[in-house]
Amino acid sequence: MAGLRAIVPLLCLLLPQPARAGGSAAGLEEEDGVLVLRAASFEQALAAHRYLLVEFYAPWCGHCKALAPEYAKAAAKLKAEGSEIRLAKVDATEESELAQQFGVRGYPTIKFFRNGDKAAPKEYTAGREADDIVSWLKKRTGPAATTLTDAAAAETLVDSSEVVVIGFFKDLTSEPAKEFLLAAEAVDDIPFGISSSADVFTKYQLSKDGVVLFKKFDEGRNNFEGDLTKDNLLNFIKSNALPLVIEFTEQTAPKIFGGEIKTHILLFLPKSVSDYQEKLDNFKSAAGSFKGKILFIFIDSDHSDNQRILEFFGLKKEECPAVRLITLEEEMTKYKPESDDLTADKIKEFCNKFLEGKIKPHLMSQDLPEDWDKQPVKVLVGKNFEEVAFDENKNVFVEFYAPWCGHCKQLAPIWDKLGETYRDHENVVIAKMDSTANEVEAVKIHSFPTLKFFPAGSGRNVIDYNGERTLEGFKKFLESGGQDGAAADDDLEDLETDEETDLEEGDDDEQKIQKDEL
Repeated sequence: MAGLRAIVPLLCLLLPQPARAGGSAAGLEEEDGVLVLRAASFEQALAAHRYLLVEFYAPWCGHCKALAPEYAKAAAKLKAEGSEIRLAKVDATEESELAQQFGVRGYPTIKFFRNGDKAAPKEYTAGREADDIVSWLKKRTGPAATTLTDAAAAETLVDSSEVVVIGFFKDLTSEPAKEFLLAAEAVDDIPFGISSSADVFTKYQLSKDGVVLFKKFDEGRNNFEGDLTKDNLLNFIKSNALPLVIEFTEQTAPKIFGGEIKTHILLFLPKSVSDYQEKLDNFKSAAGSFKGKILFIFIDSDHSDNQRILEFFGLKKEECPAVRLITLEEEMTKYKPESDDLTADKIKEFCNKFLEGKIKPHLMSQDLPEDWDKQPVKVLVGKNFEEVAFDENKNVFVEFYAPWCGHCKQLAPIWDKLGETYRDHENVVIAKMDSTANEVEAVKIHSFPTLKFFPAGSGRNVIDYNGERTLEGFKKFLESGGQDGAAADDDLEDLETDEETDLEEGDDDEQKIQKDEL
């Protein structure tokens, strides 16, 4: 679900500057063990290295800065193992022709090149921690599951990553073993091993065929039970590969949003409070009852990087600790507990009521300003939206915006002029609504700015605008009754989306056309 890959905006992490560049055996520039490539050296790198993972980055990109230490750590790990896989990076703002050649539309974009083939590099799709990168690369360059010939090999694999899956089969050609290998091929970011060795069976206390997920958190291991099929194994892994409670960070975001569990409950908890551990323990205690159904996430509400997430849920730092639940299906829906009690029993009760369909969605709204209708552009909030937008006697043109959105800032003076143009019109209303702080059931906003027209009449019709964002374009649209510039069903939006925009302050001219595809 690409549209949900970081649906909660992330701020940049300010990381230390990289070590000074050096050189590689092939004479290529290096920085922290990562090859630094330019247009002039790209072909040389492809020729010198059979397997090459290349990150296209922007120096100002927050997600790129957060990835940098993990990327370097992955490079060091592979080098220590004597791997022929190399990691490289390209400053796409400097090497724009390379970026264009490989279809770079956002930062970071990571592509895997095999045997120097530039025609169809593989897009990197896994997590952004070193172990994720290494596991994904090993899956792309070796067998789906490593054959473990003895207990020492098994122990080395188990120690190598946060999560490891091992299949124990006395006959490696059996149907269950084949199903296991199919599951291994389907999972990018977890290393798999397979063994028929009696020593390995004995070391891990198995007397018959089975599958075990080893992890460096919670229970430590989970034994698969049931009919051993690919789908059942994938469900087993999905339910057990993440911690019962996972902290939201730049590195864990891909695992959180890229996972199969699309219902998330979030605990906004400042790490500075005296009862931090007690509240986190209560949250974890509740989580066990909803394994595989609801993902439990906690967010340090004191951390500056997380302030946008609080805004997204309409929370202020002083209101934390607090709990919210969100479903990340086709339409995002938020839910708020009736009680502020954060005991395990209350959290369980809230989750159970949600699963039973007994909780109504929570729609945010700011208070209605006293002067909301005094300016040419009327101010809408959740509380007055229905009354204004669906007024049967008015044609209402609304901009749904985000205060931090660069495109919205560019549009603002044009929208103000449009308001002035129709200030005294008898039935045209120009309005705007901050969609980061206000939500309405009738309209779901996925990108900023979104422009919608609510024509007069009793039909509650809504027309999307997809024409030119100019004063003349807007006037033609309104004078045509919402026809000239209306979006067709198959129109592709070129908008700055809340889940894809890199949020670091920087060069507006450059950033306004770039999307960070987390």
